[in-house]
Amino acid sequence: MSGDDKVKKAFKQKDWNEIRTSNSWGVFKILSEFVEGFEKLSRIGPCVSVFGSARTEPGDKYFKLAEEIGFKLTQKGYGVITGGGPGIMEAANMGAKKGNGRSVGINIDLPFEQSANLFIDHDKLISFDHFFVRKVMFMKYSQGFIVLPGGFGTFDELFEAITLIQTGKIGKFPIILVGSEYWQGLVSWIKDVMLKKEANINREDLDLFVLVDSAEDAVSQIDSFYSKYLLSPNF
Repeated sequence: MSGDDKVKKAFKQKDWNEIRTSNSWGVFKILSEFVEGFEKLSRIGPCVSVFGSARTEPGDKYFKLAEEIGFKLTQKGYGVITGGGPGIMEAANMGAKKGNGRSVGINIDLPFEQSANLFIDHDKLISFDHFFVRKVMFMKYSQGFIVLPGGFGTFDELFEAITLIQTGKIGKFPIILVGSEYWQGLVSWIKDVMLKKEANINREDLDLFVLVDSAEDAVSQIDSFYSKYLLSPNF
């Protein structure tokens, strides 16, 4: 169905029976996705989500960086969760696989661009129809978030994590932005416009994320955070 058709459908008048039938089946579908996600992901152990673009090519510096991050996370005892697709996601899963660690893919069914990569553990791949269900799984089962350059989907995941932490809906897990060249403009805008000019956030909200440039620093941020709580990822 095209974008125009979806808009037209939203304005179409429906009778009560059609509404009830359509909504009921939609609810069951959503519930089934939650149940499958909870059942599979509740057993994966401590993991870190790695976000980033599906369009990043294997020769790109950020692809190599994501692979290195995935590998280093597994060497510290953490599993890796990605969106399950190509690009940055594939790189992080590849690194986790090379490190003999847990490699999890939370895929989304899209009409273009996205298909599951080959480096996800066969029992740890889940595909969703609904973005909001998928995001719940990221937030519920991740002990940290490492965000490499990406598009609107990456920004959606990043700000979902920031918002949930800011509002106290989840714990203050570490959020690490990787690649100052890519993120610095956004970070400057947050500081200069959101905070200083419009006062739409508090000064301490800037502490919800950190900016780094290397795989070593990204993973070190995760490890340092958990050392404060005297926790080991192998619990």
